[in-house]
Formats: sequence, C-alpha cells, structure tokens
Amino acid sequence: MECKCRLLNIGFGNSVVAERIVAIVNPSSAPMKRLREEARENNRLIDATQGRRTRSIIVTDSNHIVLSAIQAETIAQRLASDMFSKLEEKDPK
Repeated sequence: MECKCRLLNIGFGNSVVAERIVAIVNPSSAPMKRLREEARENNRLIDATQGRRTRSIIVTDSNHIVLSAIQAETIAQRLASDMFSKLEEKDPK
C-alpha cells in the first residue's frame, strides 16, 4: 500500500497532511480564540504544541483545528516549499 499524501512538519515531530490544510492563522485575535474554544467543545481540537505556547492555528478541510508551537509564517513557508517541489515533480524541465 502506497501513500501519495505529503506530510507537513508542524514542529516537535508532529505532522499534518499538506493537502488537507485550508488556513494557517495567528492565534492572537478574538475570533481565533473563539474558534479554538468551539473546536475544543466539539472534540475537533488537536493540540500539537507539546506544552509550549500556541503560535499558529491550522484549519483543515475536515473542520479540525490543529494548534502548533511554530510560527504561522514558518509553517506557511514550509507548505509553499512543499507545494513548489510537488509542482517540479509533475513538470520537470
């Protein structure tokens, strides 16, 4: 069985499937705090911070919320780099 999905490192040995990510946001605003609490109440929250401060919130297409201790900008750069390498594999020059 072969898995074609790409995993994105979100810090401390934790990963998410890159194709399932809808948004990567900063956790400091009031709407993001509400989003986190609603996800916790509905059992859709995944805490991947390993006890550290939450620095980014990842929203997936399954409406799960993943907390990460890595900056949102860093995760976005990793995702962009992953997507760029995926395009290069499809269309080598």
